Amino acid sequence: MTKNDVSLKINGLDFRQDVEPLIKEFFPGLMHDGKVEISISAGEHAFDIAVCIRKNPDEDILCDGIKDETVDFSSENDPKIRHRDYRNQLLRGLYRILSHLTGQELPWGILTGVRPTKLVYERIERGEAAPWRFLEQNYYCSHDKSVLASLIAATEYRLLEDMDYKNGYSLYVGIPFCPSICNYCTFGSHPIKNFQDCVEPYIEALEKEISYSATYFHDIRLKTVYIGGGTPTAISAGQLARVIDCITGHFDMSDVREFTVEAGRPDSIDRDKLRMLKSRNIGRISINPQTFVQRTLDLIGREHTAEQVVAAFEMAREEGFDSINMDLIAGLTGESAADFMVTLENVSRLAPDSVTVHTLARKRAARITMNPELYEGYESRDTDKMLDAAARQLKEDGYAPYYLYRQKNMTGNLENIGYSKPGKECLYNILIMEEKHPIIACGAGASSKFVREGQGRFGRVENVKNVREYIARIDEMIARKRDYKL
Repeated sequence: MTKNDVSLKINGLDFRQDVEPLIKEFFPGLMHDGKVEISISAGEHAFDIAVCIRKNPDEDILCDGIKDETVDFSSENDPKIRHRDYRNQLLRGLYRILSHLTGQELPWGILTGVRPTKLVYERIERGEAAPWRFLEQNYYCSHDKSVLASLIAATEYRLLEDMDYKNGYSLYVGIPFCPSICNYCTFGSHPIKNFQDCVEPYIEALEKEISYSATYFHDIRLKTVYIGGGTPTAISAGQLARVIDCITGHFDMSDVREFTVEAGRPDSIDRDKLRMLKSRNIGRISINPQTFVQRTLDLIGREHTAEQVVAAFEMAREEGFDSINMDLIAGLTGESAADFMVTLENVSRLAPDSVTVHTLARKRAARITMNPELYEGYESRDTDKMLDAAARQLKEDGYAPYYLYRQKNMTGNLENIGYSKPGKECLYNILIMEEKHPIIACGAGASSKFVREGQGRFGRVENVKNVREYIARIDEMIARKRDYKL
């Protein structure tokens, strides 16, 4: 959808940031000579919507709209809730019009960039029956997606209640270096071959932030630790050992239920690194193929082979790792449903302990979005079939879904789902998605989340993304945490 494809005018209250993502879901690839005109007048208690579509110059204009729709706030006085209720009713009205004019229904309805399971989780906590109905009625989610979100939320509720998360917090540590940068990536990762001079100064700055962060909480206990990236194993075994030793040397680890290191790229993994991780009691790692189709790996910019994924996985098993995750992406550049089945067959044969199936999200700063001419003819297709195939295959292999999240600009308005064998679920993934307790984060681009369970309070403190800036401004990053008060 180009800037000239859609004309959006909003008078009165401005809900542009809520409306635009929904419009993009209905018109992800509008023809260049097509035209959509949307006009919204939003008053304090009522709104009007008018939509006109001309698919091409030879067709008649299709029009539909809502006039003077009144928003009933009943006795609600909380301005945040009033804003939410108004927004949701406006989005439901717009959805009905766009669905009628285009003949489309979106699997997640009006939900864009929202954690569906969080909405359900809150209702499970209150003891509400059939919480999936809330997603159907209020957000126009399909029955299948509503039930899926409810099943996952129930699993999350059971797992978290067993770990006393309310009296705990988690730690995230970021290593923002990678062997290469994928065409869909916007994580602020840096190609290590171009930033070798930054690695040592970065680790020194990171150690400083970690040591301060260990003093932040006094009344709650560390529950999970996650070292992510980037690719943590892109740095040397000795450098990564220093980061881990800094964590275990400063934090009280006696209550930690889970320690994950995202090994990630198979071309960054060797036996020395695996043995170092094992010697430091790292219980969970990730080895992420994304796909087992070699031409796709080459096209998206991953500088490893499918055979290296298998070799790294088998090496990790030989070194005694019994909780290994694999990440896959549905909708990668140029892939078909048949290609994705090749990946699923390989995963089934290797039998990792958990599998996360992501849907490709086309983010603005990613190379695939900024340079679309490089990937012309390689558009994603049949992504919904890929997710359906993954759900069937993984269920057959003994996995169950345990966490779910969504992003803006996801292919097909779909989702990311984590599957696991019983007892191999990643608690950190659930905690960060459901925002159930504080997560203090260290490293370039890391975002600390401060939550007070039961008080409805939430805050965020972010570090700068650029590695050189992070090194130069490490005292400022620490001060941001020190000065933040929830």
